[in-house]
Amino acid sequence: MRIDTISTFPDMFSSVMGASIMKRAQEKGIIDFRAHDLRDWTYDRHRTTDDYPYGGGVGLVMKCEPIYEAAEDVLGVERGALPAPGIPDGGTAVVFLSPHGRVFDDGLANELAEKERMVFVCGHYEGIDERAYELATHVVSLGDYVLTSGELAALVVIDAVVRKLPGVLGADGGAAEESFAIGLLEHPQYTRPADFRGMEVPPVLVSGHHANIATWQRRASLERTMRLRPDIIERCSSDGMLSDDDLAYLETLKGGYPCA
Repeated sequence: MRIDTISTFPDMFSSVMGASIMKRAQEKGIIDFRAHDLRDWTYDRHRTTDDYPYGGGVGLVMKCEPIYEAAEDVLGVERGALPAPGIPDGGTAVVFLSPHGRVFDDGLANELAEKERMVFVCGHYEGIDERAYELATHVVSLGDYVLTSGELAALVVIDAVVRKLPGVLGADGGAAEESFAIGLLEHPQYTRPADFRGMEVPPVLVSGHHANIATWQRRASLERTMRLRPDIIERCSSDGMLSDDDLAYLETLKGGYPCA
């Protein structure tokens, strides 16, 4: 997958994309990451990417001219070609990060992971000229709060998507077993020692009985989700993602949470 970012602070990507899983994904050739400086598409001596908003107001607004020219060059289309139907093609996602976008979740991460390419346009200051959003195939929000810049939000989306690409995670099927990938929060995890300061690992996990372990893990996942995120249980139930055994077990939780 090719991933491009267009922003006024491209160096913000260096530490995250140069470490851990993101670094290994690049070394394996699974992703090709490139951070572009929006100022490279400005022509005044101050390399201006923002201006005062029409109608007044606090703060500055990012200009649409450099954003359009940057997107055209990064996408490899003729200057002045955007916006136009069919550009980019269906294999490319042009992602803007904004509070008015679709809230990012595991389903959207899966959708983006199917793309051959992602191009992120990262906002800053008070916002982006509304006309720039004509370029977007996806407008994404991380939630109901404000960040300093779109670079931070883009890194979250990139990380969540890249983890889903085949060959990125060392453990086979690791991404498929994480929280939300199965619709529920993941069950509690433990490692050695089995007894730490009086806190013991649940005996079933050291029993070696794989069927019992699988049952405990599923029930613990159901319990944790019911206790912490009952909204997810409701959604999974309405979407038909819970088995009859799951639903029967959830009924027993009205008396408490034995795996908690």
